Amino acid sequence: PAVVGINVTEIREYTYRDPFSQFFGNNPFWGQYFGNRTLKQEVKSLGSGFLLSEDGYILTNDHVAGNAKEITVTLTSRERYKAKLIGTDLVSDISLLKIDGKDFPFVRLGNSDDVIIGEWVIAMGNPFGLFEINDKPTVTVGVVSATGINLTVSGGHYYRGMIQTDAAINEGNSGGPLLNSFGEVIGVNAVIFTPNQGNIGLGFAIPVNRVKGVLADLKKKGHIERDFWTGLEINSVDARVAKYFGLDHPQGVIVTDVKPDSPADRAGFKVGDIIVDVNGDQIASEDNITSVVGDARAGDVLTMKIVRDRRNLTLSLKLEKRPS
Repeated sequence: PAVVGINVTEIREYTYRDPFSQFFGNNPFWGQYFGNRTLKQEVKSLGSGFLLSEDGYILTNDHVAGNAKEITVTLTSRERYKAKLIGTDLVSDISLLKIDGKDFPFVRLGNSDDVIIGEWVIAMGNPFGLFEINDKPTVTVGVVSATGINLTVSGGHYYRGMIQTDAAINEGNSGGPLLNSFGEVIGVNAVIFTPNQGNIGLGFAIPVNRVKGVLADLKKKGHIERDFWTGLEINSVDARVAKYFGLDHPQGVIVTDVKPDSPADRAGFKVGDIIVDVNGDQIASEDNITSVVGDARAGDVLTMKIVRDRRNLTLSLKLEKRPS
């Protein structure tokens, strides 16, 4: 009963490029007839969510409700509520909603650090809008296939440390809970791989311990402070660079510039440093370090292992709020 269906209405903007506009340049007269147009379109979509507390707080994905103009939540009691977006975070793909009322059923949050590969898990949600028809969530069962999976950054979402499961997760399941056999939420269903437009046993959930760290700030401030800067410019290390710097194989990223009076400058970075590890995550490429650093917040201190002059060093980089 704590699982909900979510229907969302959002306004999306599209730019229509008139093929004839190239012939009239910036002419203001002809531009009103043949110029490019920005069109706004109302788009309806659906997803899943679950109640966190008896006073009506609901968790779902940012890609479900983060840009919503209007949100309707349906409970298993067939009651429908207009929901308010309390806060959302693009990076972690988490949104917090609120409906008015009291004594709502709610879930218990578990501990995703205790998840064991091979343990049974249950995915609940609203695949293909079936909740809208039946007022009941769909349940699928599987096992934890892998943990700690890092996915490619997608649409500004940084999916790190994900729980992989073969419990069937389909379109519309996003935002629903992944539960252990005690009924505790261990993850938020977020990503599916569907190369053949169907479930192939590859679903991914955001670990609930990561979600816990986001919820408090969303409830208090409505957002996560991620507007920070480092002052570093980097490039991936290829075989030629690795050989020049005496590395056994290509690894890490090389620092190509350090901005004066920047967090990186204060941390002691120098051009030519090779970053090979950030907070325990091995760095293999620019995409890799972008994913690790992009998941952080302003004020965080990152421990970076570097290679300088064939020596291993450790530097601490504080992510400072970007100056206005």
